Amino acid sequence: MSSSCPTPEPVEPPPGCCSTETTKKSRPDILLMSTLVLVSFGYLMDLLFTEQLTSFPIAVGVLFSAVRGIMDSMWIGLGLGMLFVGLLGRVPREFVTALLGKGDTFVGILRATFAGVLLDLCSHGILLVAMRLYQRGASLGQVMAFLIASPWNSLSLTVILIALIGWYWTLLFIACSMIIGVVSGLIFNVLVASGKLPENPNTADLNGFKAWPEAKQRFKATSFDTTWTMSMLWEGIKDSRMIVRWLLLGVLLAATIRTFVPIDSFQTYFGATMAGLGMTLIVATILEICSEGSTPIAADLVTRAEAPGNGFAFLMTGVATDYTEIMSLKETTGSWKIALFLPLVTVPQVVLFSWVMNLAGT
Repeated sequence: MSSSCPTPEPVEPPPGCCSTETTKKSRPDILLMSTLVLVSFGYLMDLLFTEQLTSFPIAVGVLFSAVRGIMDSMWIGLGLGMLFVGLLGRVPREFVTALLGKGDTFVGILRATFAGVLLDLCSHGILLVAMRLYQRGASLGQVMAFLIASPWNSLSLTVILIALIGWYWTLLFIACSMIIGVVSGLIFNVLVASGKLPENPNTADLNGFKAWPEAKQRFKATSFDTTWTMSMLWEGIKDSRMIVRWLLLGVLLAATIRTFVPIDSFQTYFGATMAGLGMTLIVATILEICSEGSTPIAADLVTRAEAPGNGFAFLMTGVATDYTEIMSLKETTGSWKIALFLPLVTVPQVVLFSWVMNLAGT
């Protein structure tokens, strides 16, 4: 790379995730390799041998088709997430801290929430970026606000949701998700300040650092040649492996559920009652599905089941209780406590807002 810009900082491993770097590198990632093989096999079987699968049991063909359908819906967001991970890896911590503001302030939480809403990525891409923000020094509250408020609030999905359920419910969903994101971020900051949760060890001290003048100087000094681009892309792919392993496992689980659990059950038996809301939370927790896939199901819960709160809960619970987010937080922060506090803080808020929406919609 021909550049006067300093070489990118290596990605720091989560605290306590391993004892020695040598041991970590020498051990093959069995989960990543096995899920990659299984997902690739299912995808290629449906892509290349659709007619031949008719001689197999129906469930086999449905399973392979589900794997391909999920991957087709999430690959763009996943790819963009890897790209942003690579780009953020070239951004010094000081820039992230300066742009997001002080992590322990209301303004910093608000900036992180708006950043998540405006970033046009699906839930899987957002997850990659959120974990990178933590490694770049964003506070735990900012990471949570960014992660909670963002997955289905992208511009493209907002337009789709307006077409499916109308302006009123779409804008209400967005406003409520942002409120939950801000409140959750502030709660996590309080938990960190009180010592109940560990601080982000990657936080950088600005010491008078000025983001925009420094950015202009480094941008002019950097040569964006082929070597720089390929190196950045490779770093994004390599540093995303920790998250991708859980996403691929989620694809396999979601495909299995789609094969053996009729989707009509979601639309028929999940009405605007506390029991229906409870079942919605359970299903949304189990069902690993990208935001593109969750939006039509949530819209059906609003229109066909006449349970707008259940639709909102289905969208929000995918982030608040999904095992992919929980395991990714654990891997990145090295703390089970942080990971488990995600559903503890967010689910009560989601239930409250969803219950009020169901009351208003009946």
